Amino acid sequence: MSGTLPPLSALRAFEAVARRVSFSRAAEELNVTPGAVSQQIRLLEELLGHSLFVRNKRSVALTEAATRMLPDIQAGLEALARATSRSRIAASLDRTLTISVAPSFASKWLLPRLGDFTNQYPDIDLRISATVGLADFRRDDVDLAIRLGRGNYPDLYVEPLFAEKLAPLCSPELLKAKGRLRKPDDLRKFRLLHDISIPGESEQSSWERWLKLAGATQVTAQRGARFSLAELALQAAIDGAGVVLGRMVLAEADLAAGRLVRPFKVVLPLDVSYFLVMAKGSIRRQEIQCFRDWLYSRLRQSPFSRTSKKVT
Repeated sequence: MSGTLPPLSALRAFEAVARRVSFSRAAEELNVTPGAVSQQIRLLEELLGHSLFVRNKRSVALTEAATRMLPDIQAGLEALARATSRSRIAASLDRTLTISVAPSFASKWLLPRLGDFTNQYPDIDLRISATVGLADFRRDDVDLAIRLGRGNYPDLYVEPLFAEKLAPLCSPELLKAKGRLRKPDDLRKFRLLHDISIPGESEQSSWERWLKLAGATQVTAQRGARFSLAELALQAAIDGAGVVLGRMVLAEADLAAGRLVRPFKVVLPLDVSYFLVMAKGSIRRQEIQCFRDWLYSRLRQSPFSRTSKKVT
């Protein structure tokens, strides 16, 4: 044989016949014809230079040489099976994608749309890490993140997604109970709800800036309930607790479903934006490209977000 290994198909045929002591049963197991099995055995016998089976009309017996080589052949095939199994598992694990997002963005925007991503890319398993803290891409085993901020994330690949805007939002039932909001100063009759999770919110109240922009002079911006998560502030408004200065992109589904209404057209642009962030070089990974393309396609459908020009 000059060191040349026999074909794997011939070794598999030999092992099956030796184990089942039958050409027909081996053929059934391998899902081939008995003639194909016989052909593989003849090929192996020619390569080895000796017979492997004593064939009778009603039985098959292993030769002494076949009996000696069978345990090694079986061990080799089992080793190959384990190796290919580990390879398949590793390939499967490579098709996972871990995304770090703030809980508010996860619950109000990302999770309701994940079914669409799964339908488009059924072989990619997403892992959603919802946390208010910034992810450490090495320590936390995170592939990419969506962050609200000013975009200064040193030593990382940063891509702008869209800017966020704020507007007063409330439950339609609240307006039925307390009367319509005809002008901004009418907010003095309503409880204000504050989303204090916005970066920079502690520097100046967003409500204070919106009221000034809208020309309201009779409303105290500091009063009302405060929430550390945007989804809690939005849910409080849905439940009729007051009027929230809500993030338009996060409230998109609630506005479309009529759970919230927007009584005024005036919006307050934030000086922070959403960014796609990942380790340098990760942008070439196929799973990240798939998620990135899907993300941009969904943002283009949003009436409240302006996607930045995608970097390629």
